[in-house]
Amino acid sequence: MSHSIQGAASGVMRRSNMVGWVLATIVAAVMAAGAPGASAAEKDKDKDKAPTISHIIGKEMQAAQQALQKGQWQEAIKNLDAAEQKSPLTAFDKKTIYDFKGFANVKLNNLKAAEENFEKAIATGAYTPDEAAKTTRLLFRLSAGNQQYPKALEFGKQVVDSGAATPDDIGVMAQLYYLQKDCKNTAIWADKAVAAARKAGEAPKENLYQFKLQCASDAGDNAAMMAALVDLIKLTNKTNYWNTLLRLERQEERDDRNLLMIYRVMYDVNAMTTDSDYIEMAQLLGDAALPGEAAAVLDKAMASGLVKDEHKERTNRLLASLRARADSDKKGLPQFEAEAAKNPAGELSVKLGEVYYGAGDYQNAVAAIGRGLQKGQVKHPDEAYVYLGRAQAALKNLPEAKKAFGSLKSVPNVSPRVLRLWDLYAEKLGS
Repeated sequence: MSHSIQGAASGVMRRSNMVGWVLATIVAAVMAAGAPGASAAEKDKDKDKAPTISHIIGKEMQAAQQALQKGQWQEAIKNLDAAEQKSPLTAFDKKTIYDFKGFANVKLNNLKAAEENFEKAIATGAYTPDEAAKTTRLLFRLSAGNQQYPKALEFGKQVVDSGAATPDDIGVMAQLYYLQKDCKNTAIWADKAVAAARKAGEAPKENLYQFKLQCASDAGDNAAMMAALVDLIKLTNKTNYWNTLLRLERQEERDDRNLLMIYRVMYDVNAMTTDSDYIEMAQLLGDAALPGEAAAVLDKAMASGLVKDEHKERTNRLLASLRARADSDKKGLPQFEAEAAKNPAGELSVKLGEVYYGAGDYQNAVAAIGRGLQKGQVKHPDEAYVYLGRAQAALKNLPEAKKAFGSLKSVPNVSPRVLRLWDLYAEKLGS
């Protein structure tokens, strides 16, 4: 991967930074959880069927439960420790003691102790099936939060196999594989989490695609990076994802006309982050006989403050030259209008519309390009549709803009890269 792409990908979470974020989300989920089965005996009023606490620990357990209700976690653990020392204890006694202890330790953020408590509780075999399922999920999250990833994955697979996994549970599986640098399984579980979220009517989590993006970046797989970036753009439409995608696409493009198409997308989504982006686009526009638009691009570059001191003299000279050419074009517009109107082919009308676009006259740009496309015989209909769409977008006529961009599909031999990028742009237009 080139140095420029590495820089463009700097917005992607690195694995070391991701660890803290993942653990924070897991711990938050655990902290919000209640103690599985903590009051099961109380809820079941049928004393003949529900197991009960042994009389020998009744005093300690009542004190512990009262302390839990008051948020006195250490006091609860003190009473539970006392109960644990009594003998004999039934499996239900032990399950309840460990269950209560686990809950108190979660609230105290003693997550390793809580994990040990819940493992002991589930090992008693005294949980109901529903309680056991809830505790397995809690152990899944706890072991993940305690960075015991192989154990967490085993608990997670149990949750998934039971059919009770939520999209978030499946997402944690992807996170765990990511933290173990297992990119193959990261991608598999990320895709499962995305599918589960969509089935549940939820938006997929952004980090699922970030995992895939980082794995692709680490492997130097540009195609996989671009696929992940497209998914991230569809989900978030964030400028940094556009920037990285367009730099990858630009790196692989060899045709100047298509390169300029990429720059147009980059400009329109505000993804330009260096002065060289603006300068190269302006030069390409100048070479394409579009000095008005080229001057507008450099004006924005100067206003952005991105132009480096060592580039300012050269940029100002280029800008002055482009402005002079643009002024000449403006003066010649009436004659250009007359020639385009008389010409039976549509090429001149389209070029007239492109000049209007560069001058910021979007209404006349739409009219001229529309007349040119209607006449036919346009040399580069892909450029015509793009400028028509951009002009309509500038006029806030978004349905018409999307219609124009959609017409690119009808252009013979249109660059697949150009078509793909403008389709994506049109999909997110107005979002």
